[in-house]
Amino acid sequence: MKIVFALGGSILVPDEPDLEFMRKFAGFVKELSKKHRIAIVVGGGRAARRRISEARKKGANEVECDYIGIEASRENARMFAEILGEMANREIPGDFLEAKAIWDKGKGIVMGGTEPGHSTDAVAVILAEYLNADLVLKTTDVDGIYDKDPQKSKNAKMFKTLPLDKLQDMVAHLSQDAGKYELIDMVGVKILQRSGIKCIALNGRNLENIKKAIEGKGFVGTVIK
Repeated sequence: MKIVFALGGSILVPDEPDLEFMRKFAGFVKELSKKHRIAIVVGGGRAARRRISEARKKGANEVECDYIGIEASRENARMFAEILGEMANREIPGDFLEAKAIWDKGKGIVMGGTEPGHSTDAVAVILAEYLNADLVLKTTDVDGIYDKDPQKSKNAKMFKTLPLDKLQDMVAHLSQDAGKYELIDMVGVKILQRSGIKCIALNGRNLENIKKAIEGKGFVGTVIK
């Protein structure tokens, strides 16, 4: 199976780089790669949001803020690629053509953002379509997609399944500004709709749960379809 991870930056870099977890996740990816082909798109996380907030206060426009987020995501990707080692690229691809060239050599892919206007979740979905992937795993620091922000509301309920048209309605009411893609941006939703690729949102720090999702066993998360 061909799997693309949309790996939330806050999983690898909660506030500072979590090198211990990066090593653990790298080991998990290496084990998965014995049976599957793996590509990973790393987000910018909290570091990106902080930098974007500071830049916005100084008058930066949204394209400039997007570039700040893209660079943060690539920094995170570089750190993880170094830890992952030889199974993937060391130089972070800047676009999908470069990523595909790496894939065609039989290696896994680690990359960050590409260009302004969309999130790294969208990058993962576009990459999945380009590689004819079977599955996108959107991994964050919560267990799935909720009707409210679970970190702000104790009454938030997680969706076990979420139709794409419902997700589109939810996303339509959220900010599409740089660094504020709470769920997934509209670009990502549209690509999921046209590609038909299965997408699962789940907690990126629960590796055993991710393994169950890949193997089709019972897991905690949200299936987007």
